[in-house]
Amino acid sequence: MKNTKTLLFLFLLSISTFAQKIPLPEHPRPDFERSNWQNLNGLWDFEFDSLNAGEKNHWQAGVTDFSHQINVPFPWGSKLSGVEDLADIAWYKKEINVPNDWQDQRTFITIGASDWETSVWLDGHFLGKHQGGYTPFSFELTEYLTYGQPQNLVIKVDDARRLFTLYGKQGYGNARGIWQTPYLEARGQNFIESLHFEPNIDKSQVTAKLILNKAASANESLKLDFTNASQSFSAVFSAGQKSAEFTIEIKNQHLWTLEDPFLYEVEANFADDELKTYFGMRKISVTNLPGTDIPYIALNNEPVYLQLALDQSYHPDGFYTFPTDEFMKNEILLAKNIGLNGIRTHIKVDIPRKLYWADKLGLFVMADLPNSWGEPDQNAQKESEYTLRQMIDRDFNHPSIFSWITFNETWGLRTKVTNEQGKSENRYLPETQYWVASMYYLAKSLDQTRLVEDNSICCGAGHTETDIYSWHQYLPGYEWEAFMRNLDTTTYAGSTYDFEKGFTQGRQPMINSECGNVWGYDGSTGDVDWSYDYHRMMNVFRQHPQMAGWLYTEHHDVINEWNGYWRFDRSPKYTGLEELANGMMDKDFHSMVYLTTGQDITQKVKAGSTYQVPMYLSCQTGEAMPGGQLVIEYKWSGADEIGNSFGSESKNLSVDYQPWMQKRLDPLAVQVPSKNGIYQLELAVKKQNGEELHHNFMSFVVEGGSMENVQLVTTSPSAYTSASWSKKEETILNGKKANGMGKGSFTYELKTSDEKIKAKTGYLLLELSSRPLYQRDQESGNLKDMDYMLGAVADPARNSNAYPMTDTDLNPSDVVIRINGQLAKRMTLSDDPADHRGVLSWFNQEENRKLQEAGTYGYLVKIPLTKAQIRSLQKTGKMEVKLETNSENGLAVYGKDFGRYAFDPGVVLVK
Repeated sequence: MKNTKTLLFLFLLSISTFAQKIPLPEHPRPDFERSNWQNLNGLWDFEFDSLNAGEKNHWQAGVTDFSHQINVPFPWGSKLSGVEDLADIAWYKKEINVPNDWQDQRTFITIGASDWETSVWLDGHFLGKHQGGYTPFSFELTEYLTYGQPQNLVIKVDDARRLFTLYGKQGYGNARGIWQTPYLEARGQNFIESLHFEPNIDKSQVTAKLILNKAASANESLKLDFTNASQSFSAVFSAGQKSAEFTIEIKNQHLWTLEDPFLYEVEANFADDELKTYFGMRKISVTNLPGTDIPYIALNNEPVYLQLALDQSYHPDGFYTFPTDEFMKNEILLAKNIGLNGIRTHIKVDIPRKLYWADKLGLFVMADLPNSWGEPDQNAQKESEYTLRQMIDRDFNHPSIFSWITFNETWGLRTKVTNEQGKSENRYLPETQYWVASMYYLAKSLDQTRLVEDNSICCGAGHTETDIYSWHQYLPGYEWEAFMRNLDTTTYAGSTYDFEKGFTQGRQPMINSECGNVWGYDGSTGDVDWSYDYHRMMNVFRQHPQMAGWLYTEHHDVINEWNGYWRFDRSPKYTGLEELANGMMDKDFHSMVYLTTGQDITQKVKAGSTYQVPMYLSCQTGEAMPGGQLVIEYKWSGADEIGNSFGSESKNLSVDYQPWMQKRLDPLAVQVPSKNGIYQLELAVKKQNGEELHHNFMSFVVEGGSMENVQLVTTSPSAYTSASWSKKEETILNGKKANGMGKGSFTYELKTSDEKIKAKTGYLLLELSSRPLYQRDQESGNLKDMDYMLGAVADPARNSNAYPMTDTDLNPSDVVIRINGQLAKRMTLSDDPADHRGVLSWFNQEENRKLQEAGTYGYLVKIPLTKAQIRSLQKTGKMEVKLETNSENGLAVYGKDFGRYAFDPGVVLVK
């Protein structure tokens, strides 16, 4: 990976973190909040217990001094916790002081999440034990409290590895011990255990389902105040009643939508207990894409084309735990700002405050049940069922969650058996498949307001009972069209494709639930430009409306996958789209109105020819357009073979429009530029009033043209006459690019046999960049040979396919250029960029599921020739060009088939 520098973004976040008296001071459950509470985050005394001798030595009494301090709620071993991971068992101790004015209520400690077995004592009195790693639990302190006086709270956590526990991807950073906020809370004598709201937008009603801690001892009143809707509701709990359902009419209902995520804020009062919560009036269902019989997931009875990101929901310094509430809010904003409408929190029950920001800002969430890595035995089944119940109970009121996913890629569902040949293998057994189906029904019994997916399938496993027909696929950009055509023919009610024996497709929406190119190449891509293959993939997806949405891997990089929209530290990656098509941004890949030219986003064509551009218009919106038409604007831009930029005037084409239309348009006939070079056909879709809806482009490598009054004397990047490099020297793809790493030089001799050189002026023309030595240049690795999800760490530039994508870290190299031994120019090449601008580097890759510096490109270098240099070339027919650097970041030389510009190193002579 490129050299790490302190980013302003991270600096400000760190200031924000340490400026707080305690980390994450906000109430951890905005959806279930009581006014009398104390946040217990911050420094706790801490001790490891590798021999599990703490109880025997009476550490629970709270009088033993511990030798460390830990910053709660960060898991031990994380940087933000302040302690290393030295053992599987550890103890926490903190002095608490419960105020006198809590005496009339009952006091509890709630721990948001702690992995895995957690025991709690107050002044040596045992309060309780909890097993599980992802959901909150509470123990009552009231009996042992001395109000207004300091007391010792002691917690023991045993996180020894157990194959049946729901470990998920903690190999990216273990959630060891307490990893969500612990807090004290005052509750009523008989308090509200849960309060769920089930909206019914079709009837303008909501059903409130309330469960008490114990049955009411006498008739007690319940009042629900809708504080931001000028509405309230009252009812009576009868003696002996513990739970009840109430249907409430909602006046002038305000729907929760992705564009207007309105939340009904509720204050609930029962007897002497009170809490604040919220819900959204929204409906999740399935409906047809208008004008078709294709089922789509619907929000408030209107189809939604899902555009989601897989969200590992990890932080490099806090692992499962984020440093600030602002960071969690920003996670949601990052996704929304590039036009995504949802995330899939991957095999982790996410932090409630992050879900709150998804609710508040309007972003869909697919919620995964974490997986075990053992076999699906009784212990694993018990753990999964318990956590599924708890996560649905905790998160029921979050309107952003539209689906539950009980399993991912059959992880933890295979059993070791001996096959017919006497060899051991892991199989997804029929009895396990029926248990998976039962988990679907369990989730549906607990929550009928959302969709449930049995198994987000991959790797030969199929679905059982499910509300969503999902699938995973990672492919190079050039394989998507064939794959999608096959899927179109195999998706229909009654099909057995992608379903296990005994189960068939119904009328489920068909979506992709993981895609990208990160695993589409042999051994993964490593850190590489995500945008070029993504462009091809989006262009294909939008031509196949039978797929009701997709989910890209991934929101941010993690320790072994680097195809995130953002890096692990959430610093940006630069795609360069705005330099290829005026006004285009990453967000244009996610436009609801999308004009695609198909999978082949780069074509090689003859100069001056007419090309028929294929066009398909995908409109995943019910919005009406003025005049019932859209305008397609197109123009040329780019650079010719002598390094001159080119641009044409815009032209317009009007097309008829209907909401939700999916239509192949007549091809667009365009005249290709007459000069050799590489050009973009820029496309923009606009309303008739000029409002821009979408940008796209198609690249053209133009050959066979001629240049008047110009002579070229060029050579191949690999045809250097001498080279000397301190670290490494190599050529890429049969000489399309030359790399010199470390300090050193390339020398080229430009020769011409043309004795009639008549030039008034001329210039040396090069495409150059720096070229550091990466780990992949010294050794390469296949990530599929690594147990990466269980803890293996890989350098992002170690993979043989990798080339680090352009970001905020630069690799400058100072270069000296000499012509015939004389100094011609000193310059600094600021970086070795790799992104969508390296069109030629992508276009000329071999289609063999391997990558060789895909997306890399250099900077345009033009150095005017002196008259003496021109005369020397005329006289001798040759010119020596030496490129040298004393920088450790090296030098790369690009040719006409690699990089950003379609020319070889050489001189341009102008008559």
